[in-house]
Amino acid sequence: MAREKTKCITSIGGQALIEGILMRGPKKTEVAVRMSDGTISTEEMGTTFIKDKYSIMRLPLLRGIAGFIDSLSVGYKALSYSVDKAGLEEDEEPSKFDKWVEKTFGDKMMNVIMVASTVLGLLLAVGLFFFLPTIIFNLIRDYAAGPSIAPWRSLVEGVMRIAIFIAYIYFCSRMPEIHRLFQYHGAEHKTIFCYENNEELTVANVRKHSRFHPRCGTSFLVIMLILGIIVGFFIPFGNPFVRTIVKILCIPVIVGVGYEFIRLCGRCDNTATHIISAPGLWVQRITTKEPDDSMIEVAIEAMKRVIPENGEDKIKIGD
Repeated sequence: MAREKTKCITSIGGQALIEGILMRGPKKTEVAVRMSDGTISTEEMGTTFIKDKYSIMRLPLLRGIAGFIDSLSVGYKALSYSVDKAGLEEDEEPSKFDKWVEKTFGDKMMNVIMVASTVLGLLLAVGLFFFLPTIIFNLIRDYAAGPSIAPWRSLVEGVMRIAIFIAYIYFCSRMPEIHRLFQYHGAEHKTIFCYENNEELTVANVRKHSRFHPRCGTSFLVIMLILGIIVGFFIPFGNPFVRTIVKILCIPVIVGVGYEFIRLCGRCDNTATHIISAPGLWVQRITTKEPDDSMIEVAIEAMKRVIPENGEDKIKIGD
């Protein structure tokens, strides 16, 4: 007999924010934020996705790229909203630099800060995950291991890249603010699991579910890192600048393929998908933490607002 289950990453997904949760459904995206007075504020972040505007973006591989772009765009708006609503700066005395930024940019100050942070973050990511491993490998090849290690460039760089990623998120998780962010991440996963199991969205029901979800963005990033190792075998360049540029150009392909793997893991439950999901689920032990009840309440509020009334987020699976 067929049973119902929620659709995969294309229909319900979310991400943790500062004191809040961004939840995406098949028709709209909502953000819920815990206010300083204890209430929960919600805001609709969008109802139109790239795949809805252009039917070609629903095709395999392309739909992953479309979803990635949508996530970046909506995530940026939701983060701005959560920072504004959470009131994180109200108790701090602004520095001279803060005063200069506010005086120079006025009402656009937060947008400027967000853009600057995004640019700096991207530059840091390119430096750490693309440029640095190539430089280190070249040093190992030239001064230690010799030319015999050259065929293993992609594997060695890939292992370094994964090690840097895990070390980075681990040390970030030691910060109280990031630890709390990861608690919201755990609340998001637990709430999605509760809904996928057709249970009433209550704090008690949500709490009993796992915080490790195969369709998580962490799992997506890990799969992309592993796929990057495979792609790297086909990039012949050893120059750090050229190799970095080529790898960046390959990102859309890696994103598209990675999305299909994540989608497969959400739809199928077998040995192959367990193997694919395993590395990402392990890393989620760092990027998700057990939430408190107030965080679960925020996740539930976000989820309730994206559930379609006509049940179109349900699919039949099994016999």
